[in-house]
Order: sequence, then structure tokens, then C-alpha cells
Amino acid sequence: MLDNLDTNKNDEIMASMTENMNDAVMDELDLEDEDSFEKEISLKTESQDKGTRIDKYISSKLTDFSRSRIQKSIEEDNILVDGASIKANYKLKGGENILVRIPKLVVPEIVAQDIPLDIVYEDDDLILINKPKGMVVHPAAGHYDNTLVNALMYHCKDNLSGINGVLRPGIVHRIDMNTTGIIVACKNDFSHNFIASQLAVHSITRKYYAICLNSFKEEEGTVDAPIGRNPNDRKKMTIDRKNGKRAVTHYKVLENLGKYAFIECQLETGRTHQIRVHMASIGHPLLGDDVYSRAKSNFKLQGQTLHAGVLGFIHPRTKEYVEFSAELPDYFKELLEKLRKSS
Repeated sequence: MLDNLDTNKNDEIMASMTENMNDAVMDELDLEDEDSFEKEISLKTESQDKGTRIDKYISSKLTDFSRSRIQKSIEEDNILVDGASIKANYKLKGGENILVRIPKLVVPEIVAQDIPLDIVYEDDDLILINKPKGMVVHPAAGHYDNTLVNALMYHCKDNLSGINGVLRPGIVHRIDMNTTGIIVACKNDFSHNFIASQLAVHSITRKYYAICLNSFKEEEGTVDAPIGRNPNDRKKMTIDRKNGKRAVTHYKVLENLGKYAFIECQLETGRTHQIRVHMASIGHPLLGDDVYSRAKSNFKLQGQTLHAGVLGFIHPRTKEYVEFSAELPDYFKELLEKLRKSS
């Protein structure tokens, strides 16, 4: 629902959007996917690389590509060592020159699907959706249908921005598959650029609600730690103080619930898995998150307990600040009640 219009924020946010906006936009959106890459690069191995399998070595250098995709490139003679074809189990000797060429993936046709949408707000420029748990935002390897994009293509027809390509029409930011809550999609390139610019300068209000493990002593805090892809598992992110991108999460403890806590997280940046990685890094992984926590749960959850509850920004057409909210999903509210009774 639309919560309020706050004209006092307009001048401040509009001013911030003009400062270093262009350089920051693509860095902040963090929308990279392996199915959009086409890469050619030369690598020079060192003496300390001796004995390492070539597929493992290249995977450590090109963390945006899966090891299986690198192996396929080797099989197709798109990766050469000193000009010669090799096999994936080739072990480096040190001092080799490696030419790596990763072919662009063939993109399947994305079709519109009549999937019900929980529409929070809609006009000629924007549509805000309360995304359910289990829905992927846009098509990618293994998920080419039943995504939010498939549903938006049916509902909006051809009225979606095209800036992010055929796999991501209308998509200007993402939330994880098992995260519920508000996401905005753009119906034209004008609104897309306007919202993206606000994301880039951190002026959009993004509040999430989560249940995490372990109670807190403090009432609020900030995690300021750069995030990068895990070199050992490209599907995971990690704190990377050397090569990671700046990531800042502000959190507030709403309730301590015995061995758990109900918290609000406000994003200053928007990195992949940011809240999940940051909270795990300070000893408070999200309940149900089996990617960043080894703790077992008896609650039979489908992934992390995380909800995008509030989204606020300057509207591209009216230039007024608008803020929207989405109620906690039923499973989340029921879980809170169970924890309150047992704490």
C-alpha cells in the first residue's frame, strides 16, 4: 500500500542523484549473471600455480563463471594453453600463457505467463509487486519460466523497460527467490533510469524484516563490510575486504525472542545476499538460511526468513517522494507468534 508522500525529502534526494550518478549506477545495481557474459581474456600462470588443475585455476580467476561452463569451454577448444588444446584435468606447470574464451550462452525465448500478481501499486510508469516466497525474479539458468518477469510480461504486455535486456525487462533491482516482499518494476526506460539513479546514490528507502539466530545485547547497529563472490563457491557471497564491493546494512532490534531475534534491516547499498551475509558475519544468521548457516531448524522453513517490507523513492513522473509497504506474510507472522510463546 502507499503509505505517504513526503515532499520534504524531495530536494535532498534530487540533489544527491546529480552527484557522481553516472559512474555509480551500474556498480550499485549489482545485476550481473553468467548468462549475459561473453568474455575473452589472457592469463599468465605463476610458479606457485604448478600442479593445479586448469579448470580449478580458471574458476578461481573468473569467479562469475561456473566450473562446469569453464570445463565445457575447454572441451570445445575455446581455452588454449600456449596455443594448444588441453583437457579439463590438465595440471599447470607454471609460466604458461592461457587464452580463455567463454562463448555467450544461447538465450531461450522468454514467454509471458498468466501468473497471479499481488500488486501493491501501479501506474503508467511503475508497478510494485509483493513477491511471494519461491518466485525467482527473472529468468536464468534452470529458471526460464514461472518467474516474476514471465508474470509481468503477461500483465504489462509490451510496456516494460528494455534497458536490462530480454531476460530482465522492467527489472531494476532484485530480491532473492525465497525472500518475500516489495519489488518495483519499470514500464519504460525513462522510469527505469530514474529509479536506477536513486539506487546508485543510495537515496531509496529499503527496509527488510528478518528473524535471525541469537539475541542481541545492543538495540541497533551497522555492518559496514565489503561483499564479493566466494572464490570456492560462485553461488555464495562472502565478506571480501580486498576485492569486494562496499556494502552497508543498518539494523534495529525489534524483539529479542530467546534464542532468536526479530530485526529490521535498512539497506544503504544493495549487494547480492547482503543482509544474509552481513548478519551471518556478526553471528546472527537468518533463520532458515541453509546457505549461510549450519544451524538446523525444526520449523520446516523454505529458505531464509526475510521480507522486503518498505520501499520509498522519488516518483519519476511526479518528482514526489512516495513510500510503499507490504505486510508480513502469514508464515512469518505465525512463526513470530510461536517464538514469542516459547521465549
